[in-house]
Amino acid sequence: MMTTKEKTSPAGTTARTVNETATPEKKLELKSTLTLPETKFPMKANLPQNEPARLKQWQDSGLYEQIRAARKDAPKYILHYGPPYANGPIHLGHALQKCIKDFILKSKTMAGFDAPLVPGWDCHGLPIEIKVDEKLGRKKLEMPALSVLRACREYAQKFIDLQRSQLVRLGVFAYWDKPYLTMSKPYEAKTLETFYDFFEKGFVYKGLKPVYWCLHDRTALAEAEVEYEMHTSPSVYVRYALTSDPAAIDPALAGKRVWTIIWTTTPWTLPASLAVAFHPEFDYVALEQEGNVHIVAEALAAAVREACKLEGAKEVARFKGAKMERVTFKHPFLERSVLGVNAEYVTSDAGTGAVHTAPAHGADDFYTGARYGLDQTCNVDNEGRLRNGRSEWEGFTVFEANEPIIKLLGEVGALMGRSDIYHSYPHCWRCHNPVIFRATEQWFIGMETKLKNSDGATSDNAATTFRQRALDEIKRVKWDPAWGEDRIWNMIATRPDWCISRQRIWGVPIAMFLCNKCHTPLANNLVNKHIVALFEKEGAEAWHKYSVEDLLPAGTKCAGCGAVQGDGELAAFRKEMDILDVWFDSGISWNAVLVGNDELAFPADLYIEGADQHRGWFHSSLLCSVAVKDTAPYKNVATVGWTLDEQGRAFSKSLGNGVDPVDIADRLGAEVVRLWTASVDFREDVAASESLMQRAADNYRKLRNTFKYLLGNLHGFDPVREAVKDEELLPLDRYMLARTRELTEKVLDWYEQFEFHRVYHAINEFTIVDLSALYLDVLKDRMYTFAPVSVERRSAQTVIWKITEALVRLVAPILSFTAEEVWGYLPKTEEREASVHLAEFLRPEEIAGEDKALLANWAALLRVRDEVLKSLEAARKDKRIGKALEAKVRIEADSDTDALLKRYLSGLKELLNVSEVELAFGDELGVTTLPADGVKCERCWNYRTDTAQYGPWPVVCGRCREALDLMGYKSLSESAEKQAHA
Repeated sequence: MMTTKEKTSPAGTTARTVNETATPEKKLELKSTLTLPETKFPMKANLPQNEPARLKQWQDSGLYEQIRAARKDAPKYILHYGPPYANGPIHLGHALQKCIKDFILKSKTMAGFDAPLVPGWDCHGLPIEIKVDEKLGRKKLEMPALSVLRACREYAQKFIDLQRSQLVRLGVFAYWDKPYLTMSKPYEAKTLETFYDFFEKGFVYKGLKPVYWCLHDRTALAEAEVEYEMHTSPSVYVRYALTSDPAAIDPALAGKRVWTIIWTTTPWTLPASLAVAFHPEFDYVALEQEGNVHIVAEALAAAVREACKLEGAKEVARFKGAKMERVTFKHPFLERSVLGVNAEYVTSDAGTGAVHTAPAHGADDFYTGARYGLDQTCNVDNEGRLRNGRSEWEGFTVFEANEPIIKLLGEVGALMGRSDIYHSYPHCWRCHNPVIFRATEQWFIGMETKLKNSDGATSDNAATTFRQRALDEIKRVKWDPAWGEDRIWNMIATRPDWCISRQRIWGVPIAMFLCNKCHTPLANNLVNKHIVALFEKEGAEAWHKYSVEDLLPAGTKCAGCGAVQGDGELAAFRKEMDILDVWFDSGISWNAVLVGNDELAFPADLYIEGADQHRGWFHSSLLCSVAVKDTAPYKNVATVGWTLDEQGRAFSKSLGNGVDPVDIADRLGAEVVRLWTASVDFREDVAASESLMQRAADNYRKLRNTFKYLLGNLHGFDPVREAVKDEELLPLDRYMLARTRELTEKVLDWYEQFEFHRVYHAINEFTIVDLSALYLDVLKDRMYTFAPVSVERRSAQTVIWKITEALVRLVAPILSFTAEEVWGYLPKTEEREASVHLAEFLRPEEIAGEDKALLANWAALLRVRDEVLKSLEAARKDKRIGKALEAKVRIEADSDTDALLKRYLSGLKELLNVSEVELAFGDELGVTTLPADGVKCERCWNYRTDTAQYGPWPVVCGRCREALDLMGYKSLSESAEKQAHA
């Protein structure tokens, strides 16, 4: 007997030669002559272990810097990174948003753009200050401001470092070593500089206005900081006795006891009640019962009758609300006259049509009070406690005061009805406690400020207000989804003036000097520049560190009253100690990060964040940019939906339904988080759960298995020397290149449109249907049994190589770790980039020329294949055949289909995976399955009529004998023949 030893063929594949001293027990097995897939690419990914190692490799090699250097002269694409809050670890919403941004920028980079990312963090604000308060306790009261600020910085930095490490772990590329921080000295200086820009252009004023006020956090809130949650409030109907002449309203009321009834869910505001508002155009009716007449809106009379037990009341008069202007009432329990006023905001959808008006506790109330000259003093303090009122509730919080006030209303006979109402009510979005309206002195940016012309003069055109200019800019931006445009437009159109002051310490101070005599803010550009330079050097702490005397030069004069700094013992000015709204902080990020940075550009190509940012970052950024630059800071805005569980519920600790992306990365791999992200349409609310993550992991394994099989079939292939020209490719191979081109065209377009879920599904379908179920399955016979040097096998390898080169690039933005791993196993070429992330997508024309006729032909062939597979399955069930290679199929078809089949006849056995194909004319497509003629070849398992002895193997077909000759086994056959003749 003979043994073999291996030698390397010219193609780099393994062949075998005969050793004449072989022994019988080492007989060469025929299956060892097959060329099976071979690769060191591991099937088991071990992502939790291998991903961190890959991250270290990228960091050590400076991959991100290499990418930036490679694209430095390319067209720019700038995604401006919305700063997450530096408080706590990342959650799944963070992971979703940051992975989406990474997909966008990696796909833009691979499309040939220079797409750098400067990440950032929002560091100031109440949540951090509250956490520091909790940590320091009463000790904070004794600490100097600089020590408290230092503690806040340290707290924020801790979570910046944590979140940065978690986002790096997810494979997100960015300038992680040089992020922008809203608490950095340069950023704080730029924030203050932007505020001064607003002030010097006339946008900013300080005034008394009702603002949302959080009792828990003791600070004013902006519109964007208020969320609506369900809340139970007392609902009361209260009557006010008319004190002016009732006949002046309507002669029918002369000499009668007349009242009006108001309805409120905030009884605590009744001590501040100074007016009752009526709509001038509404019809009002006077309802008399038992000698008392009550005036209410006609549209609400039925509901009031029921709620106030006035079912037997008769209408005695009807008149317009305009008649109620300037009438007077007696306050229900205070010695105070209450004025009747007209207001068009009064509605007829609830209540009585008569609205109790407290100028200190409502925006509409405040402006109505201003029109009628009512007192706007607020007798609710910073903690929400009632002051300067009756002893029954003095010092009570507003919500504690409700019941004593209701009790008093009953005692004085003013309570007409009472119930509880469960309704939507404004809450602080940080502490989630209910908020109130409270008139306080705050700093505002006026939305109706007239913009300046190019010559610096205020425009006379009413269309050039700040609000209108912002609305105009919204129309120039592309919003994705499109409903985002209407959402932000409506918010800008209806919002009040922007309250930008907060009564806290952790933030950028409103670094203004106020006159101690007339309270006029100092308007001095030179002083402002000096303070900005000081912030640049020392940060916001400088405002707390230095006194007025240190900061203001002697002789500084107040423009309001002429007071001069340095005259007399007392300072002429004092420092404003409120801080800026954190939305102002983040809203100027374009100015601090994009403007003046040669590597970036303004305006940004894209802002993308959660859908709540139409009232947050998108909103404040737009206002700041329009005021300073007269343009929107973005060209495109996209929004990301909420992450929910499979039942559509928000994640919560109490439900235990949360999905931690860091935990998923540690257990299953960051690639699974990224693949899940790609699988969903991020514009909608998306579902996540452990089972969905496991499903993503299963899909990942399937995709990885496909790559392993592709790489295994490229073993020994040198594309430089062995690639087959396009015109010499076998028909099936040419078709697969055409399909790969078609896939690439679609995927590149979907990347351009941020349709990552379409990318995911298309690639998933391509690998499962086109590759695994068709091409790679059909190719097994050719890849395993043909000689490695044969044109047929190299035709397949050429196409497998091109498919893999295209596919690895297409998945790289999403599966960044795996694509890099696959890249390392692909055949090396001289000009090949060291990393897939340095490469560009293959253009469709680089893969194959457009050939619609070819695709149409193969669509028809695959329809025939489907019918053949059905026939084969039926024959298997009937026990007429076992495996498909045991079959011969006879295909009857019309002339057009028959002509097509004859054109591709040489490849039909391979395509259909049968041993023999016969063609015949027929009226319609029909398939007959018969047992194949001939004998089963022991090497390729095809049934052939030309099988014969080859070496030690008795049944080898002619095709396999030719392959074995090419593989170097001819001497083995000759040796066997000699022995047979001996």
